[in-house]
Amino acid sequence: MEAGGAADSLLSGACVLFTLAMYSTGLSDLRQMRTTRSVDSVQFLPFLTTDINNLSWMSYGALKGDGTLIFVNATGAVLQTAYILVYLHYCPRKRPVLLQTATLLGVLLLGFGYFWLLVPNLEARLRQLGLFCSVFTISMYLSPLADLAKIIQTRSTQRLSFPLTIATLLTSASWTLYGFRLGDPYIM
Repeated sequence: MEAGGAADSLLSGACVLFTLAMYSTGLSDLRQMRTTRSVDSVQFLPFLTTDINNLSWMSYGALKGDGTLIFVNATGAVLQTAYILVYLHYCPRKRPVLLQTATLLGVLLLGFGYFWLLVPNLEARLRQLGLFCSVFTISMYLSPLADLAKIIQTRSTQRLSFPLTIATLLTSASWTLYGFRLGDPYIM
């Protein structure tokens, strides 16, 4: 294997490892929901935005033919969907959760309909879908900031997950390097 191929494989492996570690931090929330049989102190929005993000990037990866993107995001979509279903099971007020889910799925379906039906040029579709994915990635990373007001108000970082913070940092860094290596500004 040549040096560039080994470096690419190592970088791809780092993206997979760090991203799956980031997604698995939700397992502690899953365990807490099952143990307490409630969703108290568990935020729903990060699960939903991450799921939409995964589905978007999986589509981008399929269009681009990138196995790393496809694998990581298919796995992430399965995990996030499981988290959403468990949250929905233990949530006493299902209507707002279902409404948020339906709204974001509607946006996702409209976006996919637009990309696959109205943008026939493959390069234009790839660029526009990449931008769409980037916007959802930003929303995914911003969704935990919903707790920021509580953190400032209480002057306590108890609501922040240290493992999630570290995993997010490593994930972001590895995908930035991967995108740089591919020359893909949307992955970067």
